[in-house]
Amino acid sequence: MAGRHVLLVVSGSVSAYKALELTRLLRKAGARVTPVLTAGGARFVTPHALQAIAGEAVHQDLWSLAGEAEIGHIRLARMPDAVAVVPASASFLARMAHGLADDLAATVMLATDRPVLLAPAMNWAMWGHPATQANMDLLIARGARVVGPGVGAMAEAESGPGRLAEPAEILAALAALLAPEAAGPLAGRHVLVTSGPTHEPIDPVRYIANRSSGRQGHAIAGALAALGARVTLVHGPVALPPPPGVRAVGVESAREMLAACEAALPADAAICAAAVADWRAAGEAAQKLKKVPGQPPPPLALALNPDILATLSGHARRPALVVGFAAETEKVVANAVAKRQRKGCDWIVANDVSGDVMGGAENAVHLVTEAGVEDWPRLPKQEVAARLAARVAARLGGAEGIAGGMAGEVPA
Repeated sequence: MAGRHVLLVVSGSVSAYKALELTRLLRKAGARVTPVLTAGGARFVTPHALQAIAGEAVHQDLWSLAGEAEIGHIRLARMPDAVAVVPASASFLARMAHGLADDLAATVMLATDRPVLLAPAMNWAMWGHPATQANMDLLIARGARVVGPGVGAMAEAESGPGRLAEPAEILAALAALLAPEAAGPLAGRHVLVTSGPTHEPIDPVRYIANRSSGRQGHAIAGALAALGARVTLVHGPVALPPPPGVRAVGVESAREMLAACEAALPADAAICAAAVADWRAAGEAAQKLKKVPGQPPPPLALALNPDILATLSGHARRPALVVGFAAETEKVVANAVAKRQRKGCDWIVANDVSGDVMGGAENAVHLVTEAGVEDWPRLPKQEVAARLAARVAARLGGAEGIAGGMAGEVPA
């Protein structure tokens, strides 16, 4: 980011305070930051604080005689290397999508020809509303890039998708936006990866889980990022750090994982490597289940978890390429072939997990596609990830994808 110039638009959201930290990180990385503050944004951060951290005047008023003496809104729109809207509220996204020019920030967005990064932040219900999703689809189709939102607790004592991405994630997204020429064959592509297990609570102490370490999924996310993809990694409870340059969203349960995956759409590809628990407790006990002397164990009723792979395969905003994993202990290839048909996905990566694969450093997989079955040798998981990432790049082809800013079919 050294020597780069970012126009930072701060719109109205309680998470606007994170724009101050982003400004600090950008300046530390050597970038120049010119802030534009909306009236809503000024409800949450003061222009004095933003100006002090940016080291530049904060622009707020479209009708400022001094600022518009040289048609300031056009100059602001054209002078930076990129424009970042952090946070991007539902209202501001709607105004952008419909070309309104009723204040300085909206006018700048209408006039700019620079790359645009949006970091949405709002209540989960507002984010999931069809109007907001339609506005996002429209902005992405026009070329805007998106980072976030994440899933988690909100100011309204609610939880769900809609949290502003962390400043470090936004900084990484800006760096990738401004250096596409060095990013590799997946530059401009957005890939969703799931990794690790899910934990399904039985009571406040116990849960249903499996032995997945997340090593293979995390390796795939890192390999895709190394080829230039913008990667959203939705992972369950793991002891691994996220790979460099990857936006990580941590979840616990299968239902949280599905919500985070849907929040990450649109994407050019989805790689579902997580070992999602098939079942959860039908009712989570509010208190720890106690062992009572002389009494049998309490019954444990189970309910089916959502099928994330099948949901993404049949989603209205289905990625052009959907890849699932099949962890099998018998009839590995036959079960994987049947699973590909049943789930409606494009590829299945099948492996025999009866040995030391879960938690181990190596894997032997079979790639099941519409063309047939490829048997790969036993390899380090990093090498399996590199091979799969290369196949994804070859399948998607080109640098401009649906999620990267161009609507239409991705060539097979």
